[in-house]
Amino acid sequence: MRSLEIFSGAGGLAKGLELAGFKHSAFVEINKDAHLSLAANFEKCKIFFGDIKDFDLDHFTAVDLVAGGPPCQPFSLGGKHKADHDNRDMFPYAIRAIERLTPQAFVFENVKGLLRTNFSDYFEYIILRLTFPDFFCDPSVGWRDHWMQLRTITKSSYSGTKYDVQFKLINAANYGVPQIRERVIIVGTRADLGKSWSFPEPTHSEDRLLWEMYVTGGYWRRHEISILHCPRIAASADEKRASLRNRFGMFEPDLQPWRTVRDALFDIPDPREKHGIEDHIFKDGARSYAGHTGSDFDWPSKTIKAGGHGVPGGENMLRYPDNRVRYFTVFEAKRIQTFPDNFIIKGAWGEAMRQIGNAVPVLLAEIIGNNLAKMCNCSDFSILK
Repeated sequence: MRSLEIFSGAGGLAKGLELAGFKHSAFVEINKDAHLSLAANFEKCKIFFGDIKDFDLDHFTAVDLVAGGPPCQPFSLGGKHKADHDNRDMFPYAIRAIERLTPQAFVFENVKGLLRTNFSDYFEYIILRLTFPDFFCDPSVGWRDHWMQLRTITKSSYSGTKYDVQFKLINAANYGVPQIRERVIIVGTRADLGKSWSFPEPTHSEDRLLWEMYVTGGYWRRHEISILHCPRIAASADEKRASLRNRFGMFEPDLQPWRTVRDALFDIPDPREKHGIEDHIFKDGARSYAGHTGSDFDWPSKTIKAGGHGVPGGENMLRYPDNRVRYFTVFEAKRIQTFPDNFIIKGAWGEAMRQIGNAVPVLLAEIIGNNLAKMCNCSDFSILK
């Protein structure tokens, strides 16, 4: 199974798909440091360093999957919200790759802000363009006119390649990632394959974590912490325990517990100690103040951020049970984004955190990739192409 990675970033999505069995045909990335990260972890000869507008798709005649994260700044809640009027909007080039390569499937990731009400028309246009990639229009026609034409398509009026496109707002914590991270995942499968695809069911839940914290104490025992010293067992514990008992009775919640920062970092030494981990370097200067409190040690982390103007909620900062704070190291941020420990992120701390914050969690990418791989393996691509 072959995949083309566009807007590759540091390679979180690519690594997850690789673990799911996909072989990378090429990577496309314009950022210098992200390009260096890709080169340190994947085959350097397959990496195109430059603008996707200059990438020649004609060299790739047999690609099963196109994957990537079109730049999210035009839709980010922390950005300027210009959507299609932002020259960083790369969805048209993602669609072009689908038009030209007609892969069995594609998967794109973007920020939650893509679903904002004021972007709804353009988002529908994106979905329709991905559904009917061969439905061309005169270049002089604006996207709104093209959108209205796409809305009138019927089965009898369209004979080109068609995709069954699904999208879903996914919280990575529900799939075992130790981070509250909500992202829109768009998946398309080529209609002529006759294969149905659905998003994988969640495997982890907040309710189960609360149950193990407040009812059974299993979370604290796992970390060898006395119930007398549990940071979260406070005056409200009885109320929370009663609420959980009322909801679930004697039967524990289904699924596994959300993974916490403590779960992810339990075996990592303090960065101020001698440890020999190259990218586990202490960064001084972390401060806590109203609205900038960091990520709770005994909860999934806040979303690791890639903001260009700082991180307003202290998302890239760890808060211990005694309210001390410090910045996550690059190594710790990789753990939270479920990168392998030996995955190399190039650049200074700020640039490395930007790349990690932009990445798809590797575990989530692998789970989605496993489902797509099963579908691709059930089809004879060479015949259907």
